[in-house]
Amino acid sequence: MSDRPLPVSLIGAPTDVGASVRGASMGPEALRVAGLRHALVNRGLDVVDRGNISGPGNPWQPPIEGHRHLREVVEWNHRVHAAVLGELREGRMPMLLGGDHSLAIGSISAVARYCRETGRKLRVLWLDAHADFNTPELSPTGNCHGMPVACLCGFGHPDLVGIGGHVPAITTADIVEIGVRSVDPGERRFIHEQGLEVFDMRFVDEHGMRVTMERALSGIDENTHLHVSFDVDFLDPGIAPGVGTTIPGGPTYREAQLCMEMIADTGRLGSLDVVEVNPACDVRNATALLAVDLIESLFGKSTLIRRAA
Repeated sequence: MSDRPLPVSLIGAPTDVGASVRGASMGPEALRVAGLRHALVNRGLDVVDRGNISGPGNPWQPPIEGHRHLREVVEWNHRVHAAVLGELREGRMPMLLGGDHSLAIGSISAVARYCRETGRKLRVLWLDAHADFNTPELSPTGNCHGMPVACLCGFGHPDLVGIGGHVPAITTADIVEIGVRSVDPGERRFIHEQGLEVFDMRFVDEHGMRVTMERALSGIDENTHLHVSFDVDFLDPGIAPGVGTTIPGGPTYREAQLCMEMIADTGRLGSLDVVEVNPACDVRNATALLAVDLIESLFGKSTLIRRAA
């Protein structure tokens, strides 16, 4: 990590309007209860908790024309976009505490906008059991937390793809997905057609997490802004049960730690989403506690002091 890490701003977004299961709205408080701020301060970071963004409630209605709760999802993402962009412009590292993963539309569109303003390259690491590359036409549910990557790449409702003021906010070349093991049939074809780079769990099984991360991080340099979008269902549900959509066969504790430590080794982390923590599905806040542990590793916690390569 850099000798002078960026100060960190925690931004809560307590909503589950984009999700298929209620409860992710309680995720920001679960992470706070798990000691997130204290853990980061103990790592020597300047941390400010901005509290929670407010937004519309969850009407819990069926989908309309391929979207559930489109108006509410759009409103939440506009508010996330403004909050994240404001922190970046102040020279701080925004850490979005979700909430469901549809919020990444606002978060990442803000990061992409900031990179365009400052002339930096963007690399997004999408840590998730799901590809989240559905469109209204492809989605079997209409849940917007299955659509954020497609929206960011310009595929989806105009009110979502245009949130950052630039369409597309990113290209498929800017993003790498890791840990994927649940993809809908139409989504699978669309991923192939668009050339999205996905290191699924078969790739991790065959090559190991080290090779996976070396591939995912290749080409990152001092002019790269690295954004990590960490959906906690990336992890195997045996160690992280507190999510709304558990998919067996995810990374183990050690694989996840290696993933985070190799990201930290780049020294380029500039922004972060931590989403889909669902205390309603958890056991004694274990998933939030594990997430905090892994976030510490993102910020340089390791067993030994390691020499730079």
